[in-house]
Amino acid sequence: MSTLPLSKRECVLVEAAKIFARFGFKKTSIDDIAKEAGVGKGTVYLAAESKEELFYQVLHREVRAWQASCARVIDPRVPADELLTRLYLEAQKNLMANTLVRDLFRGEMVRMLPKWAGRFDELRALGRGNLMEVLRIGVRQGVFREDLDVETVASVLQDMHLAGWILRPESSTDVEQQRRTVVGFDLILHGLRPR
Repeated sequence: MSTLPLSKRECVLVEAAKIFARFGFKKTSIDDIAKEAGVGKGTVYLAAESKEELFYQVLHREVRAWQASCARVIDPRVPADELLTRLYLEAQKNLMANTLVRDLFRGEMVRMLPKWAGRFDELRALGRGNLMEVLRIGVRQGVFREDLDVETVASVLQDMHLAGWILRPESSTDVEQQRRTVVGFDLILHGLRPR
């Protein structure tokens, strides 16, 4: 646990996030972070024991901020199938703006720091929280099956979301991406069989 006052720790994490996003983990040094944060190198080590631990703390902070931003679209008065589409579109928009979270979900961080794979998996699981909430809302609303394995379905939907994002055509517009999202969720919710 950090012995650094919260305001200085937050400053270190904010500046570290900017530098890690710009230069990546390998090219970022503790000296770079200290300089940008306006603190001494020792102060950075008060925030985290190592560069790897600091990187993890930054990722944890970024995932929580991303999740909070996406959670704004969740309204239990709205049908859960509509909420899934809203959440997906919001998550997509926020992933475009957050390199660190996007790379975490794409598995880039595990490739860089394989020893931290378990901790990165915990962060990916944290990122499924909103999906699980919408699925539970859907069960309560009667929109989704009562026997739904919420955690596993959320994991599959997260993987599908990431696959759709990674495999999307580079030339696709926001409107095309939204259309693909609506069609994709229609397929998930209603399948290929006639209604």
